Amino acid sequence: MTQVEVIEAVLGGNDEVAAQLRERFDAAGVRTLDIIGSPGSGKTALLEATLPALPSALRVGVLVGDLATRRDADRIARVASQVVQINTAGGCHLEAHHVEKGLAALDLAALDLLVIENVGNLICPVGWDLGQHAKVGVFSVAEGDDKPGKHPPLVLAADALVLTKSDLLPYVPFDRAFFEQDIRQMNPSVPILEVSALKGDLAPWLTWLEAFVAG
Repeated sequence: MTQVEVIEAVLGGNDEVAAQLRERFDAAGVRTLDIIGSPGSGKTALLEATLPALPSALRVGVLVGDLATRRDADRIARVASQVVQINTAGGCHLEAHHVEKGLAALDLAALDLLVIENVGNLICPVGWDLGQHAKVGVFSVAEGDDKPGKHPPLVLAADALVLTKSDLLPYVPFDRAFFEQDIRQMNPSVPILEVSALKGDLAPWLTWLEAFVAG
């Protein structure tokens, strides 16, 4: 019972900060996205390919969550001017207070879209509100077609699911129908967006993202 009370207290405090963040985002007119996926699923590569493909007038900032190093932030900084690395020093997910601190290094007034690349993990980040307007789950062909069925919370919470590394489909065992069936049994209406960052095949994702930014 004590453990449950502690967890509820922590989540309650997080949700309070997240609500304040959402108010800030709304007041600034900044649409905010939380991207969740396992290590190596292609989250950073997706952003590297996506940002240059967006309309030049769209102003984008990125918060990058990792346990250690700023390697992913350095990669994204090549294609985005406002990038902040957040190191959790062992934490398996970002929390609202991490985002709050990261915003101190960003100019919200100069942004239309804020992308939060969460720490590589399919489980822990799902239940934490960061003030975002949408959650995007990332699965990769390389991880196998049974990943969604093993991670229902992400599938249920996602506003969109991106299947990355589609260029590997001819070379690895991956049943698209099985993958989609697992998802549809849990979340019948969530968009499933198949992409290849390597080949620049991003059309479904870009269409969804531009509609999201438009509100």
